[in-house]
Amino acid sequence: MTSVVHRSPSADIDASTLYRILRLRVDVFVVEQACPYPELDGRDLEPTTRQFWITEDGEPDGPVVSTLRLLEEPTPAADGGLVYRIGRACTAHAHRGRGLLAELMTTALAEVGDRPCRIEAQAYLTEMYSKFGFVAESEEYLEDGIPHVSMIRTARENAGE
Repeated sequence: MTSVVHRSPSADIDASTLYRILRLRVDVFVVEQACPYPELDGRDLEPTTRQFWITEDGEPDGPVVSTLRLLEEPTPAADGGLVYRIGRACTAHAHRGRGLLAELMTTALAEVGDRPCRIEAQAYLTEMYSKFGFVAESEEYLEDGIPHVSMIRTARENAGE
């Protein structure tokens, strides 16, 4: 499979693509994980929300096989700058183990740059997120019956050096 990372502000995504992104998220988080929760939380409509996704064989109109969203948090960092949040990261069952989520994380974090970034990680994924510089900032807790850990990738001073 050839993977191409697509990226767009939510407001600029055509309805068909946004539907395919949301469909994957519902398929994974609600159906597969048997977790009835309000997947559509309103944050996809915020003007600064960005969606990242990979389609099967890189085809623009193909099935979305992996996705995540990048949010700007409403509360600024101590220095008054932006704090980001990565969420709704998932990959279709048949496409797992191919590094697709790692590609999305790399692209999204390049956009985050040196700013702090948070993620509410499912506990079994904390090791994977730690490879991207995230560290646990909470004990394990249950969210919708699934073990999670709050993680942060702190602001990086001189990150490019």
